[in-house]
Amino acid sequence: MRPMNYIAFDVHCAFCEGGWVTESGKEKGSWRVATTIPALSDAVRSVPRPRLLVIEEGPLADWMVRELSGRVDQVVVADPYRNALIAKDGDKDDPIDWRKLVHLARGGYVRPVHHNGSLERSVFKQHVQLYHQRVRIRHAEALRVVWRLRRFGLTTVKVKDLGGDRTALLDRLPDSALLRRDVKTMLESYDLATAHLRRIRREMVSASRAYEPVARLRALPGVKGVRAATFFAVVDTPFRFRTKQALWKYLGIGLERRRSGNGPLRLRVPLRCNRLLKNVILGAAKSAIASKDNPFADQYQRWLGMNCSPRVARRNVARSMAAVMWGMWKSGSAYDPTLVGAGPAVRELTGAGRGR
Repeated sequence: MRPMNYIAFDVHCAFCEGGWVTESGKEKGSWRVATTIPALSDAVRSVPRPRLLVIEEGPLADWMVRELSGRVDQVVVADPYRNALIAKDGDKDDPIDWRKLVHLARGGYVRPVHHNGSLERSVFKQHVQLYHQRVRIRHAEALRVVWRLRRFGLTTVKVKDLGGDRTALLDRLPDSALLRRDVKTMLESYDLATAHLRRIRREMVSASRAYEPVARLRALPGVKGVRAATFFAVVDTPFRFRTKQALWKYLGIGLERRRSGNGPLRLRVPLRCNRLLKNVILGAAKSAIASKDNPFADQYQRWLGMNCSPRVARRNVARSMAAVMWGMWKSGSAYDPTLVGAGPAVRELTGAGRGR
């Protein structure tokens, strides 16, 4: 087998600084090229095969993976958080950055970030993320209105009241035409954010019908259109996780072990995780528990009976739901309530519940 040649680019909007080294670490060439596919392709083609291209995760990474993956034997998108301490050691400059990155890749020290490489799936994922961004924007607009009203004595107004009788609400304000116009403007902004959110949600649910796994995931209690589409879009493929424990850590509901010296073994949930998916899976667990007539609600009551706190019991339910969704997706099977909790998960999760 011929030795691998390693290519790295430090990517910017206007240009990319890069070069390549042999498997032994000998630098053979460097470039500064425009951030265009033709220019990048010419640079890559000047390197003998086999070629491994490494870049850091960023706004342009997904585009570069799609366009350049056919011109190299392997593309690695590196997690910049993992590289940060090494990259910050010593001088920093674009010609230095790509050299540090290529040697990290050559030594196998980069943590890859998953990219599907499909335009269709990338667009769908970005649409799902747009929906959740708009949820936060609408909530922020609502809070701005509530805070403004409270500044003028309307201390009992809540977000849910903004959808009620606004004439009565405005009549409670002090007699100031300027103040009323400001509040009306803020309410118009809230209404526009609400209209955008409803349209984006309809489009997301409609687009998700093209993906068969989403329909099967919606069969779980607490998992409806938005949560199923979000899980499918962000996880992208179940085969990127070797075990369900790896999936749990990515979702922020798994456990990390910590021990120093002769100290005690401590368990904690990961500090770095996909927070969007963490909110989705914990929300699904909360909904399933509230609906009561399902095996996940039964698991919750069983864990409470084992002296788990409600918070830990809810997290254990989220782990169980994530494992079921992951297994259904991998196997192509339908949701079967009788199989929930049938494996050795109970003792594992109740032991895991001691983590904070």
